[in-house]
Amino acid sequence: MSFLFSKNIINIMKKISLALAMGLLVATSSFAQEFKMPAPSPTATLSQDFSTSKIDISYSRPSVKGRKIFGDIVPFGQEWRTGANGATKVTFGEDVFITGKLLKAGTYSLYTIPGKESWEVIFNESTENWGLSGYDKKKNVLSVKLPAMQTNVIETFSITVEDITKNTCNIVLAWEKARVAIPVKVENEARIEAYIEKSLKGENPPYMVAAKYYLEQGKNLNEALGYTDKAIQANPKAFYIHWMKAQILEKLGKKKEAIAEAKVAADGAKGSPYEAEYANNYKEISK
Repeated sequence: MSFLFSKNIINIMKKISLALAMGLLVATSSFAQEFKMPAPSPTATLSQDFSTSKIDISYSRPSVKGRKIFGDIVPFGQEWRTGANGATKVTFGEDVFITGKLLKAGTYSLYTIPGKESWEVIFNESTENWGLSGYDKKKNVLSVKLPAMQTNVIETFSITVEDITKNTCNIVLAWEKARVAIPVKVENEARIEAYIEKSLKGENPPYMVAAKYYLEQGKNLNEALGYTDKAIQANPKAFYIHWMKAQILEKLGKKKEAIAEAKVAADGAKGSPYEAEYANNYKEISK
């Protein structure tokens, strides 16, 4: 009886130990999901709408912490992971040009070779590297040299997308006292126009979008004028469409008609938060 009793006690203790272990595992897992310990080089992701798609960037952000970075921690003339931990990844949603060189749409790892006055910026097709581990020059897809500008001390390494226009932007690398701007350009005009023309033949044609685009481009203005008429017919109280029509008429050299449309827009804006703005538009176009 004593032997059986002891055996039962051992079995019970094993079950209790297993239950405690499972409970600890669940608690630890729950803790990990709900709480993050501070990381020395925290991860960051950036998704920026650009042109007809977007640019996505994923990287880790080391800090200066009182150290000398470039020329010391990050030696001049040697490949750098351009961040910390795993490879810094840049995804382009469409074909882009970097200083005139074509880079096809896709995801790339970003490496650099810092120098005192210029940096070499490298896009590599291997995206699963851990820093420089696994880096292979043969997989470099594009490489350009860019000037390094001096700036005030930036404590934490940063990658941003700045100076955005309809077809250009700069991807800016900044850390310590260095700032490097990677110029990005796209050729999107033909693609946009093809999309507009196709959409105009479908349901709910985007007349406003088409008119605004051609106004900004300064082309197909007679067609754009027709689009504003159709947009006004669909939404007669939209005073802002009359202002767009006024701008198109002005570009077509039809000053009198442009002033008349601007007045319709100003009258329609009365009582709205935009009353002063459209009144000023009318005043300016009437000069």
